Amino acid sequence: MVGVPVLLNGERLRARLVDNGPFAVLDVVATTGSTNTDLVAAAGRGAADRTVLIAEEQQAGRGRMQRQWASPRGHGLFLSVLLRPKVPQAAIAWLPLIAGVALAETVDRVTGIPATLKWPNDLLLGDGGEWSKGAGILAEAVAGPDGMAIVLGMGINVFQQREDLPRGAGGLPATSLAAEGAEVDREEFAVALLTSFAEVDDRWRGAAGDVVASGLLDRYRRLCSTLGQQVRVELGADDQLRGVATDIDETGRLLIRSADGDTNAVSAGDVVHLRRA
Repeated sequence: MVGVPVLLNGERLRARLVDNGPFAVLDVVATTGSTNTDLVAAAGRGAADRTVLIAEEQQAGRGRMQRQWASPRGHGLFLSVLLRPKVPQAAIAWLPLIAGVALAETVDRVTGIPATLKWPNDLLLGDGGEWSKGAGILAEAVAGPDGMAIVLGMGINVFQQREDLPRGAGGLPATSLAAEGAEVDREEFAVALLTSFAEVDDRWRGAAGDVVASGLLDRYRRLCSTLGQQVRVELGADDQLRGVATDIDETGRLLIRSADGDTNAVSAGDVVHLRRA
């Protein structure tokens, strides 16, 4: 194992990210079921915009399609952010994608590990030949007394070994920052990631959710390794779409060109990379 897990210091994180940073509230807990579940409940009670919850261990973490997973204490970075952006409703679908931009750019800048994004919400690590999943992102909408809120969760594998991680959707192998050879200080990584996320969130909100005007669509496209791939999109139990992933449109949908030349726009689904077109 590269590096030894050191438990996060909530007071230091608050000093850097709340007292002298862009977030309203930040708490670190030893164990919880799911940071997303906890902040969904907090959103219903009127919790503030940019409330952050980090857990050292999650016992009932959730991914897309309600997949369940657990995380050993101190081995990952598991956090959720409650957001109340004043942007058009149609723009909200971009939140997990711009979070992916912040995550991939942070990994590259802090660790030097090549990082890309598999549409819509997976972080891939590796050398380009054998990409593996290193993190996932999940966004949930919550209606409450102060209007609509979004809870955005990120789970990053930091110290786990490959053999201890389950394979992801479509048989995608899993990895961690340490397994890829990076020595990571989780506190420094958390500060870098949340600071980067606040930057892209500010840019996105400042452009009223317009990913073209903010430059975030171009940033996402540059990072998205799904583009140019032959893919299979699993839409349901017996529903699949195959073709070449050609683009991400302004609403965040993946555009797939099928063998007959038709282009289909996909807003949700599990993507399996087959090969380069």
